[in-house]
Amino acid sequence: MITLKINGVHTSVEKGATVLEAAQFLGFPIPTLCHMEGLSPYGACRLCVVEIGEGHQARLVTSCTYPATEGLVVRTASNRVLRARRMIIELLLASCPQSKVIQDIASAHGVRQQRFRQEHEDCILCGLCVRMCKEQMMAGAIGFRSRGEKRSIGTPFDIKSEVCRLCGGCIYVCPACQLRCTYTEPDKAICGGCANLPPPCAEKEKFDDMMCYMSPCVACEINKDGKSGAQRRPEESKAS
Repeated sequence: MITLKINGVHTSVEKGATVLEAAQFLGFPIPTLCHMEGLSPYGACRLCVVEIGEGHQARLVTSCTYPATEGLVVRTASNRVLRARRMIIELLLASCPQSKVIQDIASAHGVRQQRFRQEHEDCILCGLCVRMCKEQMMAGAIGFRSRGEKRSIGTPFDIKSEVCRLCGGCIYVCPACQLRCTYTEPDKAICGGCANLPPPCAEKEKFDDMMCYMSPCVACEINKDGKSGAQRRPEESKAS
């Protein structure tokens, strides 16, 4: 067993466990985006950063890939961690502002402003689809291509893969391909208006024609006559 200290609490975990698993065992919340149970850790999104060590030797690491070691001191919500995490969320929002998954993460962490130009990309290079295809579907039909700013995900040479079974596993895990936020002013606001609302099926009499959160957005429909859902905070939408 490995003994370490997380946020001042001593705990013991099995050898080979990661810092993220140890923190989750104690109930300390750490946000993740590219991490999924059943897939190998990748650490691409950097959202799960924590601070390890003490004094001038303290540094930030990705908790999903960093192994728990004997005597390790971990802080999951220090000021340094929170600042880095908010910056990462802003960068993710700039890459894919219409991802409801990222919008909800931003709402949960109180990110209300965005300082970076939005690119409206369809991929944040989290690698979930690549790992799902290779490790769970046993196909390996897609993978990473090129490097730097030209890095992308697809089939080799953009040729239709002969091993792809069209299972949809890659789309199922993709945070950019899932529900899209349809707020009215994407360049001016961070939404999160629907983060704390129940699905439309919970109120069939009022939202019977809506199939899901986003078609159309419940928060936007509720606030159609007043302030737009894109400009309201989740607590305001919940109160309404």
